[in-house]
Amino acid sequence: MTYTKDYIEENKKYRAEILPELSEHCLLCRDAPCTAACPEGLDPARMIRAVRFDNAAGAYGFAGGGCADCSSPCEDACVALDRPVRISEISALVRSAKEPVKASASLETEFLGVKCENPFFLSSSVVASGYEMCARALSEGWAGIVYKTIGNFIPEEASPRFDAVGKEATPFIGFGNIEQISDKSPDENFEILRRLKQNFPTKVIVASIMGRDEDEWTYLAKRSEECGADIIECNFSCPHMSAHGLGADVGTDPALVEKYTKAVKRGASIPVLAKMTPNLTHIEIPAKAAVKAGADGLAAINTIKSIRGWNAMSKSPLLSVSGKSSVSGYSGKAVKPIALRFIHDMAICPELYNVPISGMGGIETWRDAVDFIAMGCMNLQVTTAVMQYGYRIIDDLTDGLSRYLTASGYGNVKSLCGAALPEFIGTDEIDRTTIEFPAFDMTKCVGCGRCAVSCDDGGHQAIAFGEDRKPKLRGAKCVGCQLCRLVCPAGAISVSKRVRKIKR
Repeated sequence: MTYTKDYIEENKKYRAEILPELSEHCLLCRDAPCTAACPEGLDPARMIRAVRFDNAAGAYGFAGGGCADCSSPCEDACVALDRPVRISEISALVRSAKEPVKASASLETEFLGVKCENPFFLSSSVVASGYEMCARALSEGWAGIVYKTIGNFIPEEASPRFDAVGKEATPFIGFGNIEQISDKSPDENFEILRRLKQNFPTKVIVASIMGRDEDEWTYLAKRSEECGADIIECNFSCPHMSAHGLGADVGTDPALVEKYTKAVKRGASIPVLAKMTPNLTHIEIPAKAAVKAGADGLAAINTIKSIRGWNAMSKSPLLSVSGKSSVSGYSGKAVKPIALRFIHDMAICPELYNVPISGMGGIETWRDAVDFIAMGCMNLQVTTAVMQYGYRIIDDLTDGLSRYLTASGYGNVKSLCGAALPEFIGTDEIDRTTIEFPAFDMTKCVGCGRCAVSCDDGGHQAIAFGEDRKPKLRGAKCVGCQLCRLVCPAGAISVSKRVRKIKR
């Protein structure tokens, strides 16, 4: 379907639905041919990227005003796999909104006593594992880097070591890896950190370290401070280390967490972050041990122990190395709800009250950032989204967050921090006396019957679906679970006004 000018004007309320659909086809090219082909010198690739990262307001400034009368050479130059991206229609939709609020809110923060130009850091991983790449990231706008974990144990890496988890047309909802800590020597890594701090004095350099005993932890901490690092992150949580007594083996044992945190504090006077593992039930237990031992802040979560799966046709494991696999670390968008739960548990723990938290686990857009900040994080770390899309996502992370803070009346990041915590209560406190029935918009309904199928087989048989192919609610059976709304592909079901339950 071609979205004409009239359609756009008459259906502005559908912008949020149409825009993602149009932009998802874009490959997010490097040195995008569409931008090179634009006769007006505009940047359609940057516009589409802003839309893809949920920053339609930020896309406004890249949309231009003359696209409607243009012959669209940008679309002719598009290298999308099966058909060109409809760039002119995206531009028209973006411009159909009123001019958005300017991004005026400051993103400057203070974390562990260290000034940060914004809350976004690269997390300790392959995306922060060498001088050139870290320097490029810092130059592009990242406020800091948590360098790939340094240790005296130097691993021999496997090949391959990455795999992605998809669903239907979405190829990258989760990410598996069996990569370990840095394969460079401590001397080489600390020299890289020294150079980074020397050449980027206003950026925040965090040394992630992992030792095998107290002496190693103390030594690595001492070297971290000597090279100019601003903060030390103790990696107590890597889920797939090949050497015993490293990574998550430490993070699940509060006694070891306490012992090694004390060892780090003996070696350095700069702030110390304890990076927590999600591979346990109560993250607050080792977190309390870390703080008791002197940790200045907490970081969570590291990747989740996982097994990617089994290829039934080849009869071999996924993420196969010479026909074999192992437990891997799972990350990406799919783990975000788990990360938020663990961060919530630490943030509300009385013994951890006011302990600064660096949050990570599925951060991809500014909306994700808002969720983590509102849950109590003053600092955010990103890896998987960078591996998929590159350092350039920092543009829409910062722009989108600043626009949100401006439009929502938050003066800065700190004023948003923890704002969501009071809204999460115990399951025994949830209101169970009222109900929200689904509301059906028959102008949007396409008659597919998905709502009835799901309600029949996964709900309470509360939707009738007759010969007219339109759903009808059986109110006496409906419990307001909203499953129908969640599965509707046409967006034809919404939530009605909350009312008090009628006792039956």
